[in-house]
Amino acid sequence: MDPEHRALLRRHRLYLSGQLLVSDSIVPFLYQEDVLTEAQVEDVQSQPTDTRRTLRLLDLLPSRGPRAFPLFLRALEDFSWVRDRLLLELRTPPGPEPGASSTDECRLPDSLLQKVPSDRDLSRLASRIGEESEAVLMDLGLSAEDVFRCRSDHALCTQAAVLSALILWRRREGRRATVQRLVQSLNAAQVHPSVLEDVLK
Repeated sequence: MDPEHRALLRRHRLYLSGQLLVSDSIVPFLYQEDVLTEAQVEDVQSQPTDTRRTLRLLDLLPSRGPRAFPLFLRALEDFSWVRDRLLLELRTPPGPEPGASSTDECRLPDSLLQKVPSDRDLSRLASRIGEESEAVLMDLGLSAEDVFRCRSDHALCTQAAVLSALILWRRREGRRATVQRLVQSLNAAQVHPSVLEDVLK
């Protein structure tokens, strides 16, 4: 998949997961067009909710070749408002690069941007990102299964589930799990970087 298309789907994960019902027409069409394998269709359909099914599909699409994005758009016939929004953004000239602008907005020194956040930092962040947490976690590279597992393990406390997922990300990424990487994912999920600035004060 083209990097621009991959980035577009990632930016709109939360929106797409709230708008689409992929089981009825989208997944069967993508299977018919040989974008998804039978095993992948079963994987998507086995997810417990519509939101999880959409997120799982969005996990799979980027690795399904150059035909995946245009055929995904064709599959959105019943969701024309979603397709129109994606096409409009593709036609709109991009603004400043998210990386540079988000770190500038955040007004954090470079030494802080390069550090790995502490448990305390992640705990404070988990308490503040709210409903955008899933989009942030997905952008950080966690899978839908990872997020679902953390939520299942901490079913009574959303903050604990988000913290568990953030700690999982930091453990996997090691030294690459930097504050700057968090800034980029907050920006992608349309969470203002000042949230992280407050957390790190």
